[in-house]
Amino acid sequence: MSNAETIAKNARQAFEASQLVPASERDTALSAIREALSERRADVLAANKADMDAARPLVEAGKLSASLFSRLDLSKPGKYDAMLQGITDVAALPLPTGVVTFAKALGPELALHRVTCPVGVLLVIFEARPEVVVNIAALAIKSGNAAILKGGKESVHTATLLSSIIADALARTQIPGTFVQTVSTRSEIAALLAQDRYIDLVMPRGGNELVSSIKNQTRIPVMGHADGICAVYLDASADEAKAVRIAVESKIDYMAACNAAETLLVHDSVVDTVWPKVADALAAADVSLRCDARTLSALAGRPASARAQPSSEADYDTEFLGPEIAVRAVPSTAAAIQHINAHSSHHTDAIVTEDEGSMSAWARGLDSANCFINASTRFADGTRYGLGTEVGISTGKTHARGPVGLDGLVIYKYVLRSTKGDGSVIADHEKGQGYTHTDLPRDKAPF
Repeated sequence: MSNAETIAKNARQAFEASQLVPASERDTALSAIREALSERRADVLAANKADMDAARPLVEAGKLSASLFSRLDLSKPGKYDAMLQGITDVAALPLPTGVVTFAKALGPELALHRVTCPVGVLLVIFEARPEVVVNIAALAIKSGNAAILKGGKESVHTATLLSSIIADALARTQIPGTFVQTVSTRSEIAALLAQDRYIDLVMPRGGNELVSSIKNQTRIPVMGHADGICAVYLDASADEAKAVRIAVESKIDYMAACNAAETLLVHDSVVDTVWPKVADALAAADVSLRCDARTLSALAGRPASARAQPSSEADYDTEFLGPEIAVRAVPSTAAAIQHINAHSSHHTDAIVTEDEGSMSAWARGLDSANCFINASTRFADGTRYGLGTEVGISTGKTHARGPVGLDGLVIYKYVLRSTKGDGSVIADHEKGQGYTHTDLPRDKAPF
């Protein structure tokens, strides 16, 4: 048996064993993990420093992007505490499993319930951010899913230690220690992608190249997001101060994030009024403006002109992850929606408007996982949504979309229970009394 098959089989066995453990033990496990990570903070940060030291020359040589390097750092003020708080937040959430979402009596003494349950074994592949190990472990444990994690090679020391701490903490609970495992090499991933007998869902977090590559290598269902090409649209009725505030934060708050704005669309009627004020504010934040002819000409003689240059068509399909933004004038809200649907990654897009009709059109017509009205794109985040944390943001159209928290990690099963003395068979209904299909209360699972 190969190493990958052993890992996958162990995960499957851990998942199956955990389903017979009281659900309350999941929170016990989360508490044990939080305590262990708190005690081992110095060790984790030392491992993270080793990763940072190894990655720094790669950045200087142009072999690793500055954005990935930034995501690698666990020593940023508040970041470690936020990771620990994420565990607490997840533990405080209601269990997503065992929830009845459909209940009917098919006939006398025959009840059908649709009940939420874990997906099974997750294979999660991500780049750079080592805290993702903890985020996903917390969500997996709370939702009842076993997880196999593969981080970027840049975070190997941190991710390996975090995984070891989690496994040791689990070993002190009723949840199997192999419920959360990590792998470190690319060859292991290739082998794991063939383990469709044991693994139920692959969740890649990274760029389009990573997601496409994963999809082409496996028969296992894949749920993930690719690029974060997010847009802000300034509508004809956009308030100037509101436009400046939302556009600037959407771009500069954390430019390496997948929910940072990369495109700015401007209605023709505000190109000479609102747009120049927004442009000056972005330029003052050292953002380069890649403008079409209409928006570029509106900046003549203004401070922003020093940071502006003509755009190319490729700019509107680019995730810059840095201090650049592509700008284009559009004649209507419908045209803005059409542009985004054609060029964005269907992640998060925001409109700045005072017009109710434009708001309605935006929410109905935009084919994106997150459609925002008068709000920064940076709100697109599982923690900010109150999901505790997230595995990632799904831009596809599987059972989960947007920030994937606990609800995105469950599926459902139909439970049919007969209380009839001699059991139920279809002949009772199809050759006799028929089906009643009467609604039943959904307040309690049938087991």
